[in-house]
Amino acid sequence: MNPVDPVQDTVVWPLPVRGPKFERPSVDLVDRLRPLSAATASAKLHGLGIRRTWIDGPVPLEPGQRVAGPALTLQFMPQREDVASGLSQEYVERSTALWAALESVQPGDILVIQAYGDAYSGCLGDMLVRYFKRKGGAGIVVDGRIRDARRVRELGVPIWCTGTTPNYASQAGLFPWGYDVPVAVGGSLCLPGDLIVADDDGAVVVPVRKADELIRTARAHEEWEAFSRMRLDEGARLSDYYPLSENSREEYEAWSRAKLAAVGGER
Repeated sequence: MNPVDPVQDTVVWPLPVRGPKFERPSVDLVDRLRPLSAATASAKLHGLGIRRTWIDGPVPLEPGQRVAGPALTLQFMPQREDVASGLSQEYVERSTALWAALESVQPGDILVIQAYGDAYSGCLGDMLVRYFKRKGGAGIVVDGRIRDARRVRELGVPIWCTGTTPNYASQAGLFPWGYDVPVAVGGSLCLPGDLIVADDDGAVVVPVRKADELIRTARAHEEWEAFSRMRLDEGARLSDYYPLSENSREEYEAWSRAKLAAVGGER
């Protein structure tokens, strides 16, 4: 769709805007990232010098959702009637970045949508989420709202959003503008091909170049937390086991070695 100024009869700005082609991370990398919690990813990325990774605002549409995968980005922008208007509903939207992004979905993708936390734009509804699922999409993170909530829940696609609205995508103040472009979501920057980890705590952006290092540090962290959790459940003192003290770390390392030996013996 190329919006035309009705007075000048010229294209104001070519739409949709599409960013350069990007490379999705390997399936192996995604699989290794999948066990990580959003809390661990956020904390460890902070330790690696990436401070703002949590996407503030979107929460799980259904509790218990969990997903990890590459980011496919979609950008909404404020409407300006001489450039783009949503008066024709889906008839104009199907020529926008919204439809184009959905056509580009690959299996395992997580659609990440910049919508400014807007309460009046239903960025996706039943039909679009249904198509996303059919294309193999893994999950959706919207810095804004969705509509058709009952039907969308029935589809079972993991979704993080700021709420629901009866409005369609371009009914209010926003318009689907670009895809495969950097997006600002909940105060965090997400680039096409970055990774997303999301669960009940929210969604976290994992810079793809930091993913391997994150996985290495996070595995050790989550393992000692599992040990500390076990000891706390058995009645141990919090200050002795969270975080590990010098003595409890030696105990943890012995426990870890025994655990590895047991697994090796079973083989």
